[in-house]
Amino acid sequence: MSGILINTSEAAATLTAGTDAFRNDRKRTSSRIRIIEGIVIVGANAINEAAIDFYAGDYFFGRFRNSRSGVAAPVQPDDYQAIRPTVVAPGDALTAVVGVAPTVSPLLIQVFGSER
Repeated sequence: MSGILINTSEAAATLTAGTDAFRNDRKRTSSRIRIIEGIVIVGANAINEAAIDFYAGDYFFGRFRNSRSGVAAPVQPDDYQAIRPTVVAPGDALTAVVGVAPTVSPLLIQVFGSER
């Protein structure tokens, strides 16, 4: 069953270009196999204003943009961006490198999948 593996919210002031949005999240690594299935990014001032480059170890999932704007943007089913189920080896860190930084409002990023 798929669930939330990482749930992080961070202020725009700390999410400058090149910063890993998961750098302070203890669940960025795991001793278990993980299967990544999707991602949600909401927040910032406008839809598609911010973008992150999502990795597991050296594997690049892609560049993802925020689908909803606002400081306290509620997560809606349409915000879920499916990812082809991908196995992540134990010890490989999940990273969300900021490619395009939000200007003022924070971002909420959720990674969906399962641990085995």
